[in-house]
Amino acid sequence: MSEAVTGALEAAGQERLAASIRALPAVPRDAICRQVASLDLTLVARLVDELVRAPVPTRPPVIGPAEVDHRPSDAAGVSRRRMAFEAGEQALREGRVAVVLLAGGQGTRLGFPHPKGMLPIGPVSDATLFEVHAAGVGATRRRYGSDLPLYLMTSHVNDAETKDFLARHMLFGLQPESVTTFIQGMLPVVDHLTGDILRSAPDRLALSPDGHGGIFRAMGHAAILGDLEERGIDIIMTFQVDNPLMRPADPEFIGAHLLARAEMSTLVVAKTAAEERMGVMATVDGRTALVEYTDLPPDLGGALDDDGGLVYWAGSTGVHCLDRAFATRLATGRAALPFHRSGKRVVAVDDPAPVGTNAVTFEAFMFDALPLAVRTATVEMAREERFAPVKNAEGPDSIATCTAAMVARAARWLEQAGVAVPRADDGTSTFPIEIDPRCAQSAGDLAGRLPSDLIVDGPLLLDR
Repeated sequence: MSEAVTGALEAAGQERLAASIRALPAVPRDAICRQVASLDLTLVARLVDELVRAPVPTRPPVIGPAEVDHRPSDAAGVSRRRMAFEAGEQALREGRVAVVLLAGGQGTRLGFPHPKGMLPIGPVSDATLFEVHAAGVGATRRRYGSDLPLYLMTSHVNDAETKDFLARHMLFGLQPESVTTFIQGMLPVVDHLTGDILRSAPDRLALSPDGHGGIFRAMGHAAILGDLEERGIDIIMTFQVDNPLMRPADPEFIGAHLLARAEMSTLVVAKTAAEERMGVMATVDGRTALVEYTDLPPDLGGALDDDGGLVYWAGSTGVHCLDRAFATRLATGRAALPFHRSGKRVVAVDDPAPVGTNAVTFEAFMFDALPLAVRTATVEMAREERFAPVKNAEGPDSIATCTAAMVARAARWLEQAGVAVPRADDGTSTFPIEIDPRCAQSAGDLAGRLPSDLIVDGPLLLDR
């Protein structure tokens, strides 16, 4: 096995690693050879050539504003969204939808040394992110009499702990056969100058996740796309584990995607300011695309329209709908996603005391599929209803801002249902309030379901 592996490495331009492997004793040599054998060395060689050894300069893109399906502002808009909601509901009843939860991240930046989905987030219940999303999936299944399969993309770092956590909590009431986990792919870390693959130990490669764009190859390798086809599922909705306001299998978003006959759709919310660290939807060289906030020229990022609003205001929530056939083309390479390089400081056997950036990782991003789609849709929804991610320990997009958004939404829903909510001087709810998705997934769900004498005079949890 070792000679075949080292020969393949040499053919891929990785002579240094091949020589290091040949110098190892038998046991560690076999261990690292198994890792190398799992790599797509043809892809690795291409990425090293294109992004490290001989990067090709690119011309500045032509960026323009995106076309957006705006939130309703008149009767015609309300009617259009009602039609979308009904189309999404019909697709759910017909069993045409699956949801994919991107759950490969750790809570390291939050000071939480576990998978981010295990983070307690319920303002009253301390329900974890995983429980909130599982409750939403379960509620949707019951409402529409649909199987609605749930797929969780984990990572090599958190897969075992995630599975153990979900098993201990009995998948929060979801049937085991209806939940499938699959692991995000990995790519080797390479030297930033030579492109040589680095090792984290003599018998272990230095590896890094291949980005959320690796979802397509991962679903292909796990035979998930074929399974979806056999089940008659043609719509895939993907969302991030760190956003508890997101409604899994949102009928309105799914319906807007269907009515637009889109291959890929993106859910957006209005940015709070030009400086907010959100990628924005735009056109790039005439195609729908997402432009990262770091890549948007300052003169465009702060550009204002005639009404004084941001021209590039449509911030991506990382939530997408995809046509299964399109996802299959991406998985099989018939519509290949580009990869991006990222400089890192990596301690490695080959460089045990690096000073500054010494390595490159490769990532693909899901949003890079947008320009490859024949037709796309960009759908705006209310930020306060759908978007409150947990990304930072404090400040914007923190646990505190997320739980505050959950309480604020619950308070609004109660008031719309005719329940008085005590308010502090700053307008926030005096007491923490939480509405379990199994009780309600919208303000309208509460109509006629609450006791007429309900009084909010302390922390309130409305559960199933």
